[in-house]
Amino acid sequence: MAVKKAKEKTEQEYYQAVGRRKRAVAVVRLFEKKGLIVVNDKPIEDYFPGAVAKTLYLEPFQVTETEGKFSGTVKTSGGGKDGQLGATILGFARALVVFDEKYRQPLRQAGLLTRDPREKEPKKYWLKKARKRPQYSKR
Repeated sequence: MAVKKAKEKTEQEYYQAVGRRKRAVAVVRLFEKKGLIVVNDKPIEDYFPGAVAKTLYLEPFQVTETEGKFSGTVKTSGGGKDGQLGATILGFARALVVFDEKYRQPLRQAGLLTRDPREKEPKKYWLKKARKRPQYSKR
């Protein structure tokens, strides 16, 4: 009779949060060690290229003065790249609050804990878009 030995998992402690923007959702896990932040199995610099995007996704870490102290993984889905970037930023801010509650005040003052509620209005049947109607013809 064979006896199976259970593999020991070396689980690292992480701080998880969910960010949303438009139709995009980002699940963020931050680990308390220096390293890369990976978005959908790509480095964050490759997934969100450009200087503007870099300043945006580093803002939660700059506000809390924790830049370079965390590594992490981000799984994003839905929406486009801009929505995913906004969801990732909100996820970073919420994960930092889970890490330490004292970061709530500076992140709130910087406006990084507020979810942007604007979404595209759904299209209605018989209409061309959400509100655009076909041209009316009297005769």
